Amino acid sequence: MTNPIIAASAAVLSAAIAAGPISAQETQFSPPQDFTAIVEEMSPTVVAITARGMTAPSSAMSEGEPFGRRGPFGMPGPFGAMPGQEVPERERVAGGSGFMISEDGYIVTNNHVVEGASDVEILLNDGTTRDAEVVGTDPATDIAVLQIADTTGIAVASWGDSDAMQPGAWTIAIGSPFGLGGTVTVGVLSATSRVIGAGPYDAFLQTDASINSGNSGGPLFNTSGEVIGVNTAIFSPRGGNVGIGFAVPSSIAEDVVRQLIETGDVERGFIGVSLQGIDDGLARALGLDGTEGAIVASVEPGAPAETAGIEEGDVILSIDGTAAEDPRQISQMVADLSPGSDVPITVFRDGERIEVTLTLAERGGASEDAARDATPVEGERLGLAVSPVPELVRRNLGLDDGQAIMVQNVQPGSPAAEAGLMQGDVILSAAGEDVGDAGGLSDAWAEAREAGRPLLLRVSRDGNTLFVAVESQQGEDDQGGAPPEE
Repeated sequence: MTNPIIAASAAVLSAAIAAGPISAQETQFSPPQDFTAIVEEMSPTVVAITARGMTAPSSAMSEGEPFGRRGPFGMPGPFGAMPGQEVPERERVAGGSGFMISEDGYIVTNNHVVEGASDVEILLNDGTTRDAEVVGTDPATDIAVLQIADTTGIAVASWGDSDAMQPGAWTIAIGSPFGLGGTVTVGVLSATSRVIGAGPYDAFLQTDASINSGNSGGPLFNTSGEVIGVNTAIFSPRGGNVGIGFAVPSSIAEDVVRQLIETGDVERGFIGVSLQGIDDGLARALGLDGTEGAIVASVEPGAPAETAGIEEGDVILSIDGTAAEDPRQISQMVADLSPGSDVPITVFRDGERIEVTLTLAERGGASEDAARDATPVEGERLGLAVSPVPELVRRNLGLDDGQAIMVQNVQPGSPAAEAGLMQGDVILSAAGEDVGDAGGLSDAWAEAREAGRPLLLRVSRDGNTLFVAVESQQGEDDQGGAPPEE
């Protein structure tokens, strides 16, 4: 089964695209303006990129790769190979797009267009070619910066404000998809801040301007001729355009490009926590008035959060004076702050707001602990059967004997099942207290029911720690859980 989200590069020479949304429709919904002036002015800023490099010997692509065996730089390639077939090392040529952003010869493109390339060549709008050097790359946002030494006769694009764009605005694509130079496509901005699972910072602009293989790294222009996005991916079950394309917004790309030009690298703040969103059940279990913020599911040992006293179960409400909406927004806010700076953070713990100040580290990767969730309960129906945590699992999680329990069975339709508990989960605590056996879990469940609130469980699952709020099902006959398995 193919993965529908694919990069928009091709393993053939292809020129850049330009896509851009327009402002909202004119008064009285007059027809759209003519785009010929924008196309004429901005086309010289768009370049085609040819990247060459050697591929390592490898097996053919898996079923999830859209075009056949993957190309040399992390982009899909058109050369088919049978699954499992060994592909020898050989030189590969891949193509994408880019755009000039500085009179000094700096060019913006996608990281996946040039990743691993040993030679990069730029094809200008006038048909001339020039060699380019890779200045820096940022895989987290799929942005790369190149530079050419000969800047004679180049045209330069300028950044626009992607935050000002609204769905329904016109978009224009200029480039050479599949090597067809001078192709212009027009559509509308379909959505902003679209999350497609591409990484921790994806908040893409979505456009229905036709974007195809070879468009990766090209600019997305607004109708003022400003770059408001860098085209990066398309949604396609079969690898072709279906009217759903994605661009990294200029609000993210511009700062990344600036840092890559200045230092060749991108610095991001890091506090060392894994976060979980808050739903209505969790909010009630935690005593919160709303679902804003994020609950700290785990804290990395030795990270700035641990040093500042942030604990598992704390709810982050604000960072540096800005209210926290959800985990993704918090991650972006932290990433935007400079490593080494002191940042005030407001957390909610045990019914109280607590102010802490931590010193940001530089993001280099976070380790997250977690196992799985478990527990059997007598009395009021919870719907779990639990057993002691196996010794190997305890060692991996750093648990003492009797410190947690493992879920062996979840009854369909039970409160535990409705809360999302799964076989193999390790229940670490209930209502903020350690739980070492079924009796302790039963007591916590009974107390939560008597108080009329959900039972808050801290669970380890697949290497991640998370919080689960189990709601009572009123009006049902009480049944005990299935007997624990030894």
